[in-house]
Amino acid sequence: VHVGPFTVIGPGVRIGAGTRILGQCWLEGPTRIGRGNLLYPGVRLGLPPQSVSRDPEIPGPGLVLGDRNVLREGVTMHRAMMDDGPTRVGDGNYFMTNSHLGHDVVLGDRCILSTGVVIGGHAVIADRVNIGGNSAVHQFVRIGTGAMLGGGSGTSLDVPPWFMLTAVNLCAALNLVGMRRSGMDRADIDRVRWVFRQVGLGGTREQLIRRLETRAGEPIIGEYLAWFSAAVRGWCTSRGRKSRGTA
Repeated sequence: VHVGPFTVIGPGVRIGAGTRILGQCWLEGPTRIGRGNLLYPGVRLGLPPQSVSRDPEIPGPGLVLGDRNVLREGVTMHRAMMDDGPTRVGDGNYFMTNSHLGHDVVLGDRCILSTGVVIGGHAVIADRVNIGGNSAVHQFVRIGTGAMLGGGSGTSLDVPPWFMLTAVNLCAALNLVGMRRSGMDRADIDRVRWVFRQVGLGGTREQLIRRLETRAGEPIIGEYLAWFSAAVRGWCTSRGRKSRGTA
């Protein structure tokens, strides 16, 4: 482990082999940092959650950062407030300058958070999610696998897998480039397109689920059926869509 100058490492911090802390970072415990991470100056990890109802002296379950993540200047990640698990980040993610993860967030693998992205507490971000600069994700929101959020946008609703957020609470496109890069075949991409059309028809959750159940035995469709069945907040759709140029 390389620790650069003017870095503060508090008690209860564990750092895995091969991690490089370039300097001027502040790490508080309980925090567990995995192997091969790269922390640029100004990173702040494991500080108390930003909540007026939480005593900042209570350590809670902390923060867990996986392996091979890159945290650029000014990245902040707060430790968990609830007792059911830490704020958790997976492997191979790239966090650009001044991006922020709130308390109790769960974030998967191979995500990219651009400059100024803010993720509210308790949000769940799946794998391969790409979030554009200065975008905001509300507390408790779920972002599905492979979703893309355009720069300067925001959502207080769930974003389904492989959907593209093009304006606030509006998904007017699919992340086709992401699907192709992931190795998804043409048949599965066509199934995602079909789901996108069904979501755009509107209606209640029960109506959407009945439509999806007509093809529930197919790959991808079954995954979407499970995802929408677990929704609590509701989700973004293409109804009232605007062009990507207006996002």
